[in-house]
Formats: sequence, structure tokens, C-alpha cells
Amino acid sequence: QVQLVESGGGLVQAGGSLSLSCAASGQTFSVYAMGWFRQAPGKEREFVAAISWSGGSIHYADSVKGRFTISRDNAKNTVYLRMNSLKPEDTAVYVCAAETDGIDEALETDYLYEYWGQGTQVTVSS
Repeated sequence: QVQLVESGGGLVQAGGSLSLSCAASGQTFSVYAMGWFRQAPGKEREFVAAISWSGGSIHYADSVKGRFTISRDNAKNTVYLRMNSLKPEDTAVYVCAAETDGIDEALETDYLYEYWGQGTQVTVSS
């Protein structure tokens, strides 16, 4: 079992920045790819960013490319999401996910992830 806990969400004005963290605990040795997804009210969950265990494979959604940066510190079992130039349309609950089946690539598909955190709210005001 792997537990994921996100932190760092909050309220920010458009154009501002936030940094999210996702700490993994439990059987962290089994974690490979990690990703961030988000879900806005009334909308489906969507992919934001993902990173492989080595960090050599990283993918971003087109909507966040150039503004968001995903990174990870395997020694701390933590993945980060740095969000710059935030827009009101970035408002959502941000959730991190972990893959433990040995697929060490940046995965954009949610059903490939086995574990999910509870999420952290990000609100961007205009």
C-alpha cells in the first residue's frame, strides 16, 4: 500500500505562483511514475503533468506547458508541482497519483495509476 498526501494549495491572484507537494509513504519502494491531475467543479478529471522515477521522462498537458514544472525527490518520496503564471481556469482540486506496476514512464492516462491522494484545492482569482 502507498499513501499520498498533497499540500501547498491555496488562493492566489491571476499571474501568481503556487508550489504543490505530494509526499508518499508506505511501500514507497514500489513507486515508479507519479503524476498530477486536476478536477474542476462540473468537469472531468484531467491530466496535468507526470514524471518517471528517474526524471528522464516528463510530460505536460498543453494547457500548462511553459507555466508548470514537475519534479521529484526520491530520497524524500516526494513529487512537486511548481505552478507559475496561474490563470483562473487553473482553479481545481489537484490530486497526485502513483504507479506501482513498474511502468517507469511519464504516464498521462489516469487508469494506469494505482494510488491517489485526497487532493488540494487551488483557487486562482481574476
